[in-house]
Amino acid sequence: MSLDPAADSTHLDYALDTMFGRNTTSVSCEFDVKRLDDGRPPWFTLHVRPPLPKDLHKAQLVVFNAEGRRISGIVRRAKRLADDSLQLDVEPD
Repeated sequence: MSLDPAADSTHLDYALDTMFGRNTTSVSCEFDVKRLDDGRPPWFTLHVRPPLPKDLHKAQLVVFNAEGRRISGIVRRAKRLADDSLQLDVEPD
């Protein structure tokens, strides 16, 4: 699996499905984007550094800027890392 830096940003939109419908939130946070190239369609990993929104690990959709364009995708996996950062594996939609 090769990892290539794709972007570095500070604005992230994410959505959570709740019993009252979809709740969308915009946050300012530091994150790095890396493209995963392991034979599957192109996926991205977002490495979000603290401080984190308390519900970001539950996000089902994310929207962010990378490579000069707006990218949206489905969060397929969220993993809290030892340094209190969060890794989100995202499948572009």
